[in-house]
Order: sequence, then structure tokens, then C-alpha cells
Amino acid sequence: MARLLGPAFVAAVAYVDPGNVAANVTAGARYGYLLLWVLVAGSAMAVLVQYLTARLGLVTGRSLAELMGERYRRWPRRAACLQAEIVAIATDLAEVIGGAIALQMLFGVPLPLGGVIVGLASMGLLAVQTRRGQRAFEGVIVALLAVLAVGFLAGLFVAPIDAGDLASGLVPRFAGPDTVLLAASMLGATVMPHAIYAHSALARDRHVPRDALRGAGRDRRLAQLLRATRWDVLVALLVAGTVNVAMLVLAAASLPGQPGTDTIEGAHAVIAQALGAGIGTAFAVGLLASGLASTAVGAYAGGSIAGGLLHVRVPLVVRRAVTIVPAVVVLAVGIDPTWALVLSQVVLSLGIPFALVPLLRLVAARDLMGAWRVTGWLLAAAWVVVALVVALNVALVVLTVAG
Repeated sequence: MARLLGPAFVAAVAYVDPGNVAANVTAGARYGYLLLWVLVAGSAMAVLVQYLTARLGLVTGRSLAELMGERYRRWPRRAACLQAEIVAIATDLAEVIGGAIALQMLFGVPLPLGGVIVGLASMGLLAVQTRRGQRAFEGVIVALLAVLAVGFLAGLFVAPIDAGDLASGLVPRFAGPDTVLLAASMLGATVMPHAIYAHSALARDRHVPRDALRGAGRDRRLAQLLRATRWDVLVALLVAGTVNVAMLVLAAASLPGQPGTDTIEGAHAVIAQALGAGIGTAFAVGLLASGLASTAVGAYAGGSIAGGLLHVRVPLVVRRAVTIVPAVVVLAVGIDPTWALVLSQVVLSLGIPFALVPLLRLVAARDLMGAWRVTGWLLAAAWVVVALVVALNVALVVLTVAG
């Protein structure tokens, strides 16, 4: 079964991108363990969502974007693609800025140049998939996932963690409008819209049942693949969830009350001062690995979205330019990169329902999924997730408008 694992680990990179770093470090530095429950709940939601999108790709042999492209009329399809492109731009904004910040912390590279370097590096990672195949691409991404996990977990071995405060953070609550904004940002960074699109395509490309399999043979193969996928998703997102929790806990334990921790650069400086230069370097290396891996996965998702919804193949250079240019512009004009990261995650949070609602409608469709359609408690739980996300987004908009 181990040889069937992999797609979920690629999708899991989207859950530990630089946007997560900004949102989680900001939450931990400002409010301690208060919003830890958001990460735990978001990780549980992510397991359910990623399993359903992988199941859709396995059973149908098509991605979520392809199925939406087949079933939507022209204008709804174009609107869905426009919305997905906005989400893709917000995604790359976070990933490119995060990688650029890491290059500046490690090597003193100017932020705009760092953004360009990260963009070019992501094209190199995508070339691995084009030339060597999906397994090689998965191997590179999983290696980067391991590097970022070590980078962000290293600080926990020396940080002074209070078990009582840690437990109190599991109680759902807010402490004013700013915590709702941060919670939406953390949720947008935890349940990622482009990961929902990407995972169905990854499952389709890696595990699509062969046409030669019919009847009972196909059913046995699908049952085997779905069992492997459940483990794939559970283990991959357990790793991602642990890394996310580690970011917040590290910030809560080491940064509260420290000046200058409202930016990633400031947080890195304080972490290095409080826990040692080695931990600071590990944090920066983890951030760089996060940016490189997640921008490659984001580009893969963007390509599958455009191809599925518009039935066109967008050249890689054009694909990268559309999403990277806004990030480089943000870096060049001097906008606070950490705040831009947090706001990008809010945009992602607003985009989640536009991917989730079509997903749930498709996995429950009898004519599409047949005997493998999702029903009962699993479907009910998924709709509860959608309702919670929508409710949080409505609260976010109301609070933002109200100032």
C-alpha cells in the first residue's frame, strides 16, 4: 500500500505555506494560545475535504475543475475560473513573498529579487514533473515538506511551553474583531481552495483506474485505492497540522510581549535571540522550503483549474507571470509583507466555499459517482464544514465593514 501514497503529501504542502507562517505566528505572538482551536478544527476539516476531492478524482477519472467545466454553462464556468484565478494570485502572493522573506533573512537578498528567484525556482520544480513524471515531482515536494517540518518543529525542543495554556487554547472562543480576522486568515491558510482543485487532479493522474478494468475488478481496484487514499490523507495532513500547531505554539511560547514580533522578520530575530541562532536559521530554512514547495504546487493547481474550466492549456511562463507579477509588485512598492500574507489568507478563506460547494454536489451525484457517491453522515459532516466556513466569512465581512 505504501507505493500508493503520495498525492496527499503534495496537496499537504498547501497547508504549510508561508501564509500559514504569517497567520500562525501573528496569532501566537498577539494572543498566545487563544486561537489554537482554529488550527485543530481547520486540520480536521482539511482531512475530510481532501479525502472527498481525492475520491472524486479516483472514481471519475477527472479533476474537480474538469467536471465543473463539463457541467457548467459558459458564463458560470468563466466566473468560476475568474474567482479561482483571484485565489491563485492570493496563493502565489503568500508563497512568493514568504520565500523572498526567507532569502532575505538567510542571505540578505532584496525582497523583489527574492520574489523573482522563488518564481523561477518553482518553474524548475514543475519541469521535474514534465520531464521525469509525477512520482519524481512528488518525491521532490515530499523532500521539501520534510525540510520545512524539521525547520518549524526544531524550536519546540527548546521553547518553554506551558501545558495548561496549551490546553486552554483548545476551547473555542474569540477576543474581539481582530481575532475573528486572524481566525479567518488561519482557516484560509488551513483549508486551501487550490489544494481542493489540485488533489483531485493528483489522484486522477496517479491512480485513475484503467479502462481495461470492468465490473468487480474495477470495484476491487477502487476499494484498494480509496483505502490507500484515506491513509495518505490522514498521515499527510497530520504532518501538516502538527507543523501548523508548532508555529503557533512556538510564537505563543517565545514571542508574546516582545517588541517587533508583528512581522515574520521580527519574529525570526526574536526567535533567534531567545532560542539560539541555530533555531533561527532552521526557521528561515523551513520558510524557504515552504515557499518553494508551495508555489510549485500552486502553479500545478492553477494549470489544472484553467485547463478544466476553460479547456485551454496555458503555457508555464504565462501561468507563472499572471500569478507572480502581483507578488513582486507588492514587494517592490514596499507594502508590509507580513500583513500582505495575512490578508492573502483572508482572500483564500473567502474563496473556499466556491470550491467546496461544487465538490460536495459532485461527490453526492448518483449519475456521476454511482455506488461510490458520498451519502449519510460523511456528506452531512461536509456540509457542516461549508456552513461553518461561510458563517466565519460573513462575520469577517461584517466586522471589516464595521471597522
